[in-house]
Amino acid sequence: MDIVYIQALELDAVIGVYEWERQVEQRLLLDLELGVDNKKAAVSDNLDDALDYFQISQRVRAFVVEQRVQLVETLAERIAQLLQNEFSVPWVKVKLAKPGAVSFAADVGVVIERGDRTLKGDGALGSVRT
Repeated sequence: MDIVYIQALELDAVIGVYEWERQVEQRLLLDLELGVDNKKAAVSDNLDDALDYFQISQRVRAFVVEQRVQLVETLAERIAQLLQNEFSVPWVKVKLAKPGAVSFAADVGVVIERGDRTLKGDGALGSVRT
């Protein structure tokens, strides 16, 4: 399996459990890893055969604006579901960070993996289901 990634995608969201957080947008940072088979795109050199990371970035940014959840865990799960459903990726890793949530930490957040990931090579991982 190949991986298409997007790193440090900036998102503005109304997110949090405190009343003041429900009144403002906060900056989140999103890292994505998406499992795909890039062979067809590599041979054709055609974007139609590839996972379009610009389109994914735009869709996720619009999606996050629509959400108004309390927890980064909830938002990360919904982003993973969106990517699997709308972009047909069999495996996704989502890292969602909320910088500034803890004043004495650079950032805090969650990392989740969803779907099936099959790797070949030295690691010889079989199928990992989450």
